[in-house]
Amino acid sequence: MPVLNRIADYADDLTAWRRHLHQHPELGLDCHKTAAFVVERLREFGVDEIHEGIAETGVVAIIRGQGAGGCTGLRADMDALPMDEMTGADHASTIPGRMHACGHDGHTTMLLGAARYLAETRNFAGSVALIFQPAEEITGGGRIMVEEGIMDRFGIDEVYGIHTYPSAQEGTMLTRPGPILAAVDDYEITIRGKGGHAAHPDECIDPLIATTAIHQAFQTIVSRSVTPTDPLVITVTQIHGGSALNVIPDIATMAGTVRCYSEEVRQLAERRIRDILKGIEITHGVQVEIDYQYGYPATVNHGPQTETALAVAREVVGEGRVDGDAPASMGAEDFSYMLNARPGAFLFLGQGVGPSCHHPAFDFNDTVAPVGASFFARLVETRQPVVR
Repeated sequence: MPVLNRIADYADDLTAWRRHLHQHPELGLDCHKTAAFVVERLREFGVDEIHEGIAETGVVAIIRGQGAGGCTGLRADMDALPMDEMTGADHASTIPGRMHACGHDGHTTMLLGAARYLAETRNFAGSVALIFQPAEEITGGGRIMVEEGIMDRFGIDEVYGIHTYPSAQEGTMLTRPGPILAAVDDYEITIRGKGGHAAHPDECIDPLIATTAIHQAFQTIVSRSVTPTDPLVITVTQIHGGSALNVIPDIATMAGTVRCYSEEVRQLAERRIRDILKGIEITHGVQVEIDYQYGYPATVNHGPQTETALAVAREVVGEGRVDGDAPASMGAEDFSYMLNARPGAFLFLGQGVGPSCHHPAFDFNDTVAPVGASFFARLVETRQPVVR
């Protein structure tokens, strides 16, 4: 793969950095040691500015190029997941109950590789903002960094991100204009009835029957309330109720997730869910409460920026190894907040088919780190060429 020669020269460093990060995973906004490692490397590279403590542990570094120009933002997430690792690797997590199961250690490494190259060469006009973000998996560190004003504070014009993709061939790149990842919302529902002996259901108001009716009715939203060409997923992931074989409980609970690409569908889904719950209350004589939480919005790539990103990807990995019409996913990403604030694009980097993200056997493929770093670097050089 035609990665930049200078980046290829320090591929071993990238591997060492990534494996160090993998061994020391941190969660949510509490990425203090990871941020300190990032800052230490950035200082070694000689970047022009380092700004710490954004979204608690986020870091933004600025590298200035040659002459006046715009500012491209490059983002990597730093946090891990609360799960035990089963890779058996020599560099496995040293902290029980935490692991880098989504490749954020690799994302951080790729951006550090690009930072080193850009600080050495400075073959671009304007500046580049390197965004190291905590709490992608929970909380939404991307949202917090945007709300804390990084786009205006650092004059960021466009923003780009990469995510590893263990379902694609090693060294391929995939993206698409428009929605590429879904909005994700969560709900928790409490159904209150009247418990009693299972031998006398006529003396009870059974919340479990109502729960079953809710579960079935939710599927009619997808099949009957939304056009079939506008994707929507409503999934019930939890149902709890009862503690004995011969007792009808007073209370049952259920919870799940709603995912779609359109804000209109997002609002329609919530409205229909609430309508159904009102009807269930009347039909079954129960009381129903819902806690409905809007999560990350859809990740929507901007057309011109996606085309530029695809052109750079073809240069780095080769024409036949780039898919510019990749299928959108119902997964979610808080990079969506950055794309809502500035134009840009989000891409996937194939690392070879293997265990999926969020699987205890997942491990980032170090071979592709120079590819991602080269993409980031060439993107800046392409988007902000030096006028000679």
